[in-house]
This record gives sequence, structure tokens and C-alpha cells, in this order.
Amino acid sequence: MCAVFGFLDYKGKISNAVLKKLVHYLSVAAEVRGTDATGIAYVRNGSMVTYKKPKPAHKVKLFFPRDTRAVIGHTRFTTQGSEKRNCNNHPFEGHCGKEAFALAHNGVLYNDKELRREQHLPPTPIETDSYIAVQLLEQGQQLDTENIKRMAELVEGSFVFTILRNDNTLFLVKGNNPLTVYHFPALGLYVYASTKSILDNALKKVNLNGKCCEVGVSEGEILEINSAGNLSRSTFTMQDYIHTMFNPYNWDYAKWWMEDEREELLLEYCGTFGVSEEEVELLLEVGYDPDEIEELLMDTAAMEEVISEAKTLLQCEA
Repeated sequence: MCAVFGFLDYKGKISNAVLKKLVHYLSVAAEVRGTDATGIAYVRNGSMVTYKKPKPAHKVKLFFPRDTRAVIGHTRFTTQGSEKRNCNNHPFEGHCGKEAFALAHNGVLYNDKELRREQHLPPTPIETDSYIAVQLLEQGQQLDTENIKRMAELVEGSFVFTILRNDNTLFLVKGNNPLTVYHFPALGLYVYASTKSILDNALKKVNLNGKCCEVGVSEGEILEINSAGNLSRSTFTMQDYIHTMFNPYNWDYAKWWMEDEREELLLEYCGTFGVSEEEVELLLEVGYDPDEIEELLMDTAAMEEVISEAKTLLQCEA
């Protein structure tokens, strides 16, 4: 239940203050999918810069310079590698030849240790499964769609990768995890987040005067958006990884799929949205699942309505 988010401002029309506000609300909205750590990456003078903290987004001030044209971000729910060691948190930096990049991952990878052995990758103090994607990309001399395709076809698990190259080219790699992308043509802006509700909730709080359209992206697709806003697509083949979820060797990595883990996480962060643990437990009792409650946390009016209905239902049953 991690989340990715970010933007590409390819026309440079939007003020730094508005972009910072956008990133702030995207990160806070993304807390519904992880509160263990928060981080962003951006390009400054041709170099990658990452800033991350082992804290929930609402406790982190995310700064980037005035001339920043693209940001990728991440909120983390820890599955492997303690968030208290900041090197384990996203985004991660890497290099392909002379090109630098930053990568964030939403999902869980199960064959990172196998790939490290098979590909003869160097040891690293970073314990997070996601970092294997950086190491695989670093085997190439260029950070391009062919290199990304190779990486995406080697890893097994659930994923969306977002990759920012140091020329402000943005790559969005859609596996079987959620990803929503909006384009504001008049403003020259692309904005994305893991889920539509995260994106919509953030945009409600930012005054962007322009019509947007949703950019469709399918499983097994790579979107490349360069610094001029030109978008191109390529594809890759997803690995068949389902069997690994039931392999005891990988059980620690897959535990977040378990329903009780999801419920515990909801109870942990619901207060951030003004909803009590008792109210979440009430919704679980009447049959709402964690995914439905997560969506409701993004819509205050709808949440109030279903809580009222749930209370009425239980009173009638009593």
C-alpha cells in the first residue's frame, strides 16, 4: 500500500508556489497508502536530488528550487527494509553511464535476492526490495525504454515504477498496480498518483485553471514524457509471479496482502482524515472492505454518509 505521485511542468507556466502546494497535497493525500516514510526527487543543474524522511507526509516539508520542472514522490508502507534507515526509503538514485536518475516503486517485488545472485549485482546496504530495479537499470549505459523494458521483464511481483532522468524526462512503468495520470494541455502539466482518489483529492485543494484529460495507461506499458511534454509509449511483458505469493520463502514480503494487515494500517492513519478508529471498525463490521474505506477517507461527505447509515443499520439490528 505504498503510493507514488508527481508532476511534469513542461511549459514552465506554473508558479513555484503552486507546484509546491500541489506536491504537498499529493503527498498528504497519498498517506492513505503509507505513513512510514515520505520522499521526493527532482533535477537541479542537471543533477538528481532526493529528499526523504522516515515520517508521514503531513510532518515533512517537501522543498524544491524555483526552477524545478519535474518531481517524483513516494509515501511508504514498510514491507522490507526498516524505514528508520533512511537509505531504505524511496526515491532511490542511480546512474546509467553519464545519465543520472531517480526511481520510486509502488508494490512488492519477490525475486530481488534471486536476481542479485543471477545478475551478479554488487552488495548494497539498502535492504528494500525495490532497489533491485535501480541495480538492474545501472547495468545499462543508457536510461531509456529498452533498458527499462529489460528491468520490468526481469522482476517478479506487483509494481508501478516512476523514473525521473536528469534531463527532466519522466518514465511511468505500469505493472499491475494502480496509476492515474492527468494532462492539463493549456498549462503544460502532467500530474500523476497511484489512485484516482489521491489525485482528485489533491487537485481539489490546488487552483489549477485549466481543463484536464485522463491519460490512459495499461498494464505492461511504459509512458515516456520528455521535458517538452512529448509523450511516447512502449510495452513490456509482465512476469507470471502469482505462485511466488504462496511460496513460504516470500511470505514476509507478501504479508501486506493479508486483510488484517490492511485493517491495522487503516486504523493507524484514519485519524489524519478526521475519522476515528471506532468509526473505521464500525464500517468493517457492517461489511466494508479496506479498499472501500480507503476510498471513502478521500471523500469527507461520502464518509459521513456511510458512517451514519452504518450506525442506523446496527441500531435496527439491535
